[in-house]
Amino acid sequence: MITNHFLGLLMLSILQPINALPVAPGNTVNLLGTSQEKDDGRILQRSKRGWMWNQFFLLEEYTGNDNQYVGKLHSNMDRGDGNVKYILTGEGVGSLFLIDENSGDIHATKRLDREERAIYTLHATVVDKRTNETLEADTEFNIKIHDINDNEPKFSKDLYFASVPEMSDVGTSVIQVTATDADDQTYGNSAKLVYSILQGQPYFSVDSDNGTIRTALPNMDRETKENYQVVIQAKDMAGQMGGLSGTTTVSITLSDENDSPPEQSSAEVGAAIGRIKANDADVGRNAEMQYSIVDRDGQDMFTIISDQNTQEGVIRVKKQLDYEKQRTYSFKVEVTNTYLDPRFMYSPNPPFKDDAMVRVTIEDVDEPPVFSRNPYIIEVHEDTAAGSFVGVVSARDPDADNNSVKYSIDRHTDLERLFNIDSVNGTITTLKGLDREMSKWHNISVVATEISNPRQTTRVPVFIKVLDVNDNAPEFAMYYETFVCENVQSGQLIQTISAVDTDEPLVGHKFVFSISSSNPNFTIVDNEDNTARILTRRAGFSRREMNTYLLPVVISDNDYPIQSSTSTLTVNVCACDSRGNMQSCNTEALLSAGLSTGALVAILLCVIILLMIVVLFAALRRQQRKKEPLIISKEDVRDNVVSYNDEGGGEEDTQAFDIGTLRNPEVMDANKLRRDIIPEMLFPFQRTSPIKDNADVREFIHGRLHENDSDPTAPPYDSLATYAYEGSGSLAESLSSLESGCVEGDQEYDYLSNWGPPFKKLADMYIGKDTARET
Repeated sequence: MITNHFLGLLMLSILQPINALPVAPGNTVNLLGTSQEKDDGRILQRSKRGWMWNQFFLLEEYTGNDNQYVGKLHSNMDRGDGNVKYILTGEGVGSLFLIDENSGDIHATKRLDREERAIYTLHATVVDKRTNETLEADTEFNIKIHDINDNEPKFSKDLYFASVPEMSDVGTSVIQVTATDADDQTYGNSAKLVYSILQGQPYFSVDSDNGTIRTALPNMDRETKENYQVVIQAKDMAGQMGGLSGTTTVSITLSDENDSPPEQSSAEVGAAIGRIKANDADVGRNAEMQYSIVDRDGQDMFTIISDQNTQEGVIRVKKQLDYEKQRTYSFKVEVTNTYLDPRFMYSPNPPFKDDAMVRVTIEDVDEPPVFSRNPYIIEVHEDTAAGSFVGVVSARDPDADNNSVKYSIDRHTDLERLFNIDSVNGTITTLKGLDREMSKWHNISVVATEISNPRQTTRVPVFIKVLDVNDNAPEFAMYYETFVCENVQSGQLIQTISAVDTDEPLVGHKFVFSISSSNPNFTIVDNEDNTARILTRRAGFSRREMNTYLLPVVISDNDYPIQSSTSTLTVNVCACDSRGNMQSCNTEALLSAGLSTGALVAILLCVIILLMIVVLFAALRRQQRKKEPLIISKEDVRDNVVSYNDEGGGEEDTQAFDIGTLRNPEVMDANKLRRDIIPEMLFPFQRTSPIKDNADVREFIHGRLHENDSDPTAPPYDSLATYAYEGSGSLAESLSSLESGCVEGDQEYDYLSNWGPPFKKLADMYIGKDTARET
């Protein structure tokens, strides 16, 4: 099945073809408007252009029942409100091409022949139905007819005549024959011809590209064979199966060359074998004579004519003489004057005529063998095994000696050495198996040679016809590109198939089509005419589930023995429009879901970039979390911030760091060493305790800052020092029981009543407790 790749919906815009770019079939070009500035400073605006187009494609010899869909015209001015009218004019509009004025759909009403016309030029116009105003100016476009292989090659002549000198070298050019094909030379292989020779091997060959015939055997002798009939075939589709072919016949004659020495030969028919002469004493007209043979025996085999110059009788051979049949002939020859004198006509002895006996002796000549038939035509079945009997040829020596004859095959006529012959009895047998599909005829030459005189030879052509045996199974006639629509209905025809068989049965081909197993998706209906229909068995197919189905089809013939083969039909699931015209069969359109390929690629790139950013950010975060050592090396002196995130075990846990700055200056131990570095002196520097006077915070911080700056044990880099000054304490001094006496009775709590209302409750509790103890 030949599918039309251009029957999809073509959404095109009708525009003025100004500066139009050429577009490929089925493609469109979008031109965006730009701005230009003239030399005088004015800015010219160019509006955005729509889709550009100029050509539709249509398949020739359409065989469908409905009108063939060509394409669709669509204008940017069409808003879908039904106010736009499409008008089509040009060649074949109305009779051959029709347009739906509302939708812009174009259909072809008849089958088109590309050989009659390859391109149709049409014009499209868009008008407003209400105002009849032209919305889109008249635009010209073409409908090009796509070629199919429906014309066979034809030669300029049915019969060519040519000649070549005998004894020519192998490869000598004889003649060039040329065929032409009316199909499209620029599209596919429909018009690509390949020449081959069907008859005339092994004497001649043909160039497969240009049809030049050349000699293929050396030493071709005109005296042996002068005329040859060569059949040349020209086949299109580059010689592939299914192509169309044409033939012509070339009659080739070998022209004579001086390559044979003179030799004595037997008297041929018409040859002069002797002269006789009668004497006449008269002169002039009275001496003119005429000769004739008067008896029957002589008249059958010989004839005599009169030589007017010499007045002799020339005896010639009338029939072929055969020494073995009759060796001598005797006959009477009569001579008369051509002019008769009437005065002497009635005399007793008329002086105007005479007769004589002539004796012809036949001499023996050594003749070559003679075959009983010429030519021989033998038939043999193609399944004949090697060594099988084919036929018999017979020859004898016509001479009286009847010398023995031996037989041989001219191997120039049997280059593949398919046959053999018995040199004694002439029986021909096969050396290899024969295949009719490779060659239907084998033309060989058998040579008979006298054993006593090898120079006496005779050759005879033997034509061996190979009879057909049903040994090949039928197969698809061509490669089918089959598709099924996603919205197909049950029982709908999707493909018509046919088959070919290289065998040739006597009653013709009869193929039977079937599906090897029960198929839930498709079924087959045999049309009983060597074709079959593939129908859908269910409605609705989805490319998401499966976009390709493989349908095995069994094809059988009706000859004996029955041969069958299984050919696989590939069915693609495609998206189609409402009319069943294929739009897309690839999965890319399914994934796009309204998005173009460019949009999908852009989205994918964005996702990849986002992923890369996330990975980079995570790597940076992980690197920032790694802690650097306090000092990387002795040479690495830089600012460092050391953080001690340790709460410690309480006020007594002072091994981690110096917490003296957190205490009241009066109870702070000033002799604690720094724990963040190793002291370089044996006797560390003794810090002085801060002043015990009530100083404010600022003075305290300045004092500690001065102390650290002058401390020789401080590290050689900036560090963070915390100065947490709590003040000099409250008026009540410390309330901690850690410095209290061991005996509670030694404590006096009367002073609590002097601290004011906040401590009244506390004073009542302790003063009251002491009073109760004393009582």
